[in-house]
Amino acid sequence: MDAGSGGGRLPFVGLTGAMAAGKTEALQALERLGAATVSSDAIVHELLGEESLRDLLVERFGRRVAPDGQVDRAAVAEVVFGEEEARDWLESQLWPRVGERIAAWREELAERGQPPRAAVVEVPLLFEAGMETGFDATVAIVAEDPLREQRAGARGHAGVDSRARRQLPQGEKARRADYVVDNDGDLADLETKMSQVLDEVTA
Repeated sequence: MDAGSGGGRLPFVGLTGAMAAGKTEALQALERLGAATVSSDAIVHELLGEESLRDLLVERFGRRVAPDGQVDRAAVAEVVFGEEEARDWLESQLWPRVGERIAAWREELAERGQPPRAAVVEVPLLFEAGMETGFDATVAIVAEDPLREQRAGARGHAGVDSRARRQLPQGEKARRADYVVDNDGDLADLETKMSQVLDEVTA
């Protein structure tokens, strides 16, 4: 892929990785380094707060997914977990809306007098959703399994394996990505590595 910024084009980068590998920390590092960043999960969170989507969810799944008039994300997850048809329907409602938000954000960035070094979107299911072709470059954050388990536990999450069934193995994510960052060190080490990737993407 052409990840350069020739002709003033703003590099568009997809960031992904295994659960608890450090995607959020990598995204924050890129922002400190001069990139504009957004998380697809954050966009989904915003969308689930909108009445139009809430009404669609209630119509499909019943009041249990919005018992107090607000979408209960845990209840939605429980409904769609293991139900491929329900999950596919939910994604068919969410992903086009997420795409529209990201496109508008990207356009706004490009029109700035001083655009950022790059526009980076964190997408946990980037390869699983077949979205990689929409980016100039893709970055996968990886870490050793014991370290990911430790990080997940520290955040109060259940084991990595049980929560990652929907995701490709991190080795496959790494194979598909244009850049792979091993996040087995501290935050300073991660930021150094992200700086190197950003330099290459914007070269």
